[in-house]
Amino acid sequence: MEPYHDLNHQLPPDDVAAIDELGKTYQAFRTELGKAIVGQDIVIEQLAICLFARGHALLMGVPGLAKTLLVSSVAQTFDLSFNRIQFTPDLMPADITGTDIIQESGVGGKREFEFIKGPVFANIVLADEINRAPAKTQSAMLEAMQENKVTVLGNTYTLLPPFFVLATQNPIEQEGTYPLPEAQLDRFMFLIEVGYPSANEEKEIARATTGSARQALNHLLDGEKVIAFQQLVRRVPVPEHLYDYAVKIVRKTRPGEPESPQWIKDTVGWGAGPRAVQYLILGAKSRAALRGAYMASLEDLEAIAPAVLTHRVITNFSAESQGMTSKKIVERLIKEMRDE
Repeated sequence: MEPYHDLNHQLPPDDVAAIDELGKTYQAFRTELGKAIVGQDIVIEQLAICLFARGHALLMGVPGLAKTLLVSSVAQTFDLSFNRIQFTPDLMPADITGTDIIQESGVGGKREFEFIKGPVFANIVLADEINRAPAKTQSAMLEAMQENKVTVLGNTYTLLPPFFVLATQNPIEQEGTYPLPEAQLDRFMFLIEVGYPSANEEKEIARATTGSARQALNHLLDGEKVIAFQQLVRRVPVPEHLYDYAVKIVRKTRPGEPESPQWIKDTVGWGAGPRAVQYLILGAKSRAALRGAYMASLEDLEAIAPAVLTHRVITNFSAESQGMTSKKIVERLIKEMRDE
């Protein structure tokens, strides 16, 4: 997409130059990730959109699709600290947040409590198989996501920005898991589906991973620059009709609303909440900026709508009996709005 201007939404010259810089940085980022990751172009784009929109993402995919490698490569490319937490049924909140331990101060042998930071104190945190941990541990992770801080034994510790959580779930294995409640799923900006590679990509993966050592990735951005770009994304203009579209599509997902189609009332138990409208607008802004555009467009909003809405649309028994998934419902809704 070529950068474009709108006479009613002119950006200051400094912001125009910054968007041009962000667009070039994003292309370099994709090229750099190509040294470590084969394919997954849509996944990479959605991760970048989330990161610069200051959101968190839930990755859904079977094991072996390089989710961990992708996230660690993003952290390395952006010169950000990275920690991976493997969630298990015996994982405790303190294993994530950290805890106080007694240390000898060296002054008269006096002992004092010292806080030892947990793995959540990083710029990018991969919460691997988050649905394997019990609710108390999940809530500690989600508090960090929502509040950008953790509370340990009554003391509050701030997580320094940028702070980005990527959680993964395994869709094929449900034994010994604690599924995330809908209210917790709503904390994630995007649900990103990681699919199988194509035949050619799979051949290239085999070639790349069974040969010599991988190439080192170059650092493109530091934390301070990432924060500056996140602030820039918030300033990207949005035409009034996009706000109308975002509100309209979200309200149509709710079976109790009068504007909701009859087929939604028949297949949906619960629709998306107000946070979905916010993330639709933020996602459209971020996608536009990454592509070097100076204003969000309907194309940007439609492109990110499935990732925002799918995990917020809860189907009922009637939908399940018809084979209607949340993904299919969102896709149909977008198509119907396009045809109106």
